[in-house]
Amino acid sequence: MIISRPDDSGIKRAAEIIRSGGLVSFPTETVYGLGADALNPIAVARIFEAKGRPFFDPLIVHVSNIGMASGLVQGFPDRAGLLAERFWPGPLTIVLPKTGLVPDIVTSGLPTVAIRMPDHRVALDLIDFSGVPIAAPSANPFGYLSPTKAEHVMVQLGGRIDMILDGGPCRVGVESTVLKIHGDSVTLLRPGGLGMEEITDLIGPVEWGAGPEVESPGQLPYHYSPDSPVRIVEAIREEDLQIKNAGFLFFKKPGFPYPAGSSEILSDDGDLLVAASRLFSCLHRLDKSGKKIILAEAVSEKGLGLAIMDRLIKASRRVRNETE
Repeated sequence: MIISRPDDSGIKRAAEIIRSGGLVSFPTETVYGLGADALNPIAVARIFEAKGRPFFDPLIVHVSNIGMASGLVQGFPDRAGLLAERFWPGPLTIVLPKTGLVPDIVTSGLPTVAIRMPDHRVALDLIDFSGVPIAAPSANPFGYLSPTKAEHVMVQLGGRIDMILDGGPCRVGVESTVLKIHGDSVTLLRPGGLGMEEITDLIGPVEWGAGPEVESPGQLPYHYSPDSPVRIVEAIREEDLQIKNAGFLFFKKPGFPYPAGSSEILSDDGDLLVAASRLFSCLHRLDKSGKKIILAEAVSEKGLGLAIMDRLIKASRRVRNETE
């Protein structure tokens, strides 16, 4: 069932599904999530089943207010409080030591939980009407392209979930930035929709990289992948257009004619905000066209460019004949 432009009535119906242990896909400012009651282990298990997601890959828990978040973690260190005050609601996930309220299946047995407050009316209302925090990875089969429109969810998971709330295209278009707060240190676990420059301006230096343990979504070496293999190039040249059965993902509009039917432009003028918001939709369209390979132009790893390149690099590492 899909509800377009959901009002309070439609969202309350979705909340009833959440409370009864069902699965609802809902829009956020980043991507569409696949939500279940985060405090119900059986409901959360349905997320892993629907996505084909391995149980060692922890989930993000979505909250609608600081009070709800406080019940899930052992405390908010000063830096976590500063980050939440400035960037919530928004595309930032904070990883903190969890309380016993959070089921182990949500955190893959880890002592920490990843929490964020989405910046989307439908998402916040769904959490409020449900009365529980909602565990929600992206609403797509594990390892594939994240959905930024309800139609992406319908195509990929439509028969496996109870309801889709169609709130239109996602504004940011890439997943949230994930930071782990541990003692006096802050570590970037995943670049995303909040630029690192904004974070470091507020709290100072952030450590990059994490240990071998998967502590948040998006840390596996491959992810976010279309069926067609992706090859990253510094720039798509005019002669590259002769490659047979290839699709082309331009960062900005090139200065030479290009085949409209097999090309996607992330941003006409190279605006990173626009490029990030269009990334997954452009890859979805190229993948749907059945191209044998997708050439993707690299972007500068500044601001949202870091998140764009993270997704492209992980997509390019995917080998489709592997067993997951």
